[in-house]
Amino acid sequence: MTTTPNPAASGTSGHRPPSGSASGWAAGGVLFAAVLMMINGVFAIFEGIAALAKDDVIWRVRDYSFKFDLTAWGWIHLILGIIVLIVGIAILKGTTWGRALGIALTGVSIILHFLWLPYQPFWSLIAIAIGVFVIWALCVDRSPGAL
Repeated sequence: MTTTPNPAASGTSGHRPPSGSASGWAAGGVLFAAVLMMINGVFAIFEGIAALAKDDVIWRVRDYSFKFDLTAWGWIHLILGIIVLIVGIAILKGTTWGRALGIALTGVSIILHFLWLPYQPFWSLIAIAIGVFVIWALCVDRSPGAL
């Protein structure tokens, strides 16, 4: 009768990543975060265009502490959307600077969507949740080339 060694007894398992490497969630999360950043960038571009067009898509808000003119909000979203789209592509290509800038830009995006809450509350909450996941995924992954 032959016996095969028990991987759990020897401390090695084919299902566990070696110490110091990213978990499967984080490694897959970086790819997903890059795609989410690109999609979020495109949505921000559309938000900017809608605000610049002064369409009825955006609610007019009165007596808000962080109130900007809709044209200003439009330019903010348009420029940030273009930059987030470019950084998402850089993360997809695996650049370290893209990941560092992705964390910073996503933080800025979360703050701006918080300020944008009175204008589009439902979408702002979704964008904030997406941003939190993107930051988590970019910070947790410790694979080669990661931050």
